[in-house]
Amino acid sequence: MTGLRLNLGCGDTRLAGYVNVDKYDTFAPDVVADLEAVPWPWPDGSVEEIQLIHVLEHLGQSTGTFLGIMTEMHRVCRHGARIHIRVPHPRSDGFLGDPTHVRPITPDVLSLFSLEANRLFMARRWPNTRLAMYLGVDFRTVSVTYKLTPRWQQKLASGQITHDDLAEAAESCNNVIDEIALELEALKDLP
Repeated sequence: MTGLRLNLGCGDTRLAGYVNVDKYDTFAPDVVADLEAVPWPWPDGSVEEIQLIHVLEHLGQSTGTFLGIMTEMHRVCRHGARIHIRVPHPRSDGFLGDPTHVRPITPDVLSLFSLEANRLFMARRWPNTRLAMYLGVDFRTVSVTYKLTPRWQQKLASGQITHDDLAEAAESCNNVIDEIALELEALKDLP
């Protein structure tokens, strides 16, 4: 049986083969639903894929609401479901210039929802919050990619800077990275 494929917070970016979901009916989504209001209208373990294209940074201004969203996402996903997330880098004008962006989303933030990462935090006595353990969720990070701003991409391509120079700039400067793309996998205890 094939699971649902959700394009959450679709706005005007409708995807064929997905249930396109948005809070507003402006662009005629398939389902009008407020993702900050839980429970979501899908059964437990019914979803095989989620797209969150420039959406997650708009959700969960309060910590409780954000944790509810992550818990609800885990609930509706089946074991092995893939979650594709694209967000603006928190030190980009794309993030900073939009007053509706309420939360930076980074690989480090999402690692808090991984049981494997939580166990590593404990073993190393790191103070990172063990959200996966607290909430009973588990998302494994499959991949992380960074889209550079055109200026920095050109510098790298022309040999003006090295990958080490780029890494240093990305840690200390604004507008080096435009976007972060992450793929997560929902992990569930199987009977």
